[in-house]
Amino acid sequence: MSTGTLARRLVQLYLGLALYGGSMALQIRAALGLDPWDVFHQGLTRHVGLSFGTITMIVGAAVLLLWIPLRQRPGLGTISNVFVIGLSVDAALAWIPTLHGLPLRIGVLAAGIVLNGMAGGLYIGARFGPGPRDGLMTGFCRRTGRSVRLVRTGIEVTVLAVGLLMGGSAGIGTVAYALAIGPLVQLFLPLFTVAGKPAPAAGDDAVAAPVRPASEPAAVG
Repeated sequence: MSTGTLARRLVQLYLGLALYGGSMALQIRAALGLDPWDVFHQGLTRHVGLSFGTITMIVGAAVLLLWIPLRQRPGLGTISNVFVIGLSVDAALAWIPTLHGLPLRIGVLAAGIVLNGMAGGLYIGARFGPGPRDGLMTGFCRRTGRSVRLVRTGIEVTVLAVGLLMGGSAGIGTVAYALAIGPLVQLFLPLFTVAGKPAPAAGDDAVAAPVRPASEPAAVG
């Protein structure tokens, strides 16, 4: 792999993760409902004195511990996902003010979802390994033989339900994200996927199944 290709992949990875955090902040400020994992994160913030980004990082690190029995190995993108998204969402929340007026909030929500899909295409296309939450899903699929659809649905319904019980907010934004994020990542991923052999990372086959990172995409991750 050439130095130029590696440099492009690194820039694309960190740009995608930073944009993912920023797009999460837009959806939070729109206050029209979050994706399931962020409903969970938001619910936790209501019970502990930590920022949204810090909670995102703690949950990401905890999810990585679940990789051990699944025999998943993290890549550079996996570790970077934990920290970069958390830091960038906090930075964006400090910069974006509280929004007023339903038309503005709807517009910001739409922008956040589109940018989230673009961010997913960027960081997944860099091919440095899946985010913690994406790897959890693919690990369960590999170990249980269940379909991606079934495992992903089970995980996201669970975190959504727990998040709601803790006070996280779901709404039209949750539904819009669920309907739009798959097609958006599918649109952007071919534009940003770097050709050539990726750096070794278990679970890198998740590139073929665009899901939240964070922020994996969807992930965030």
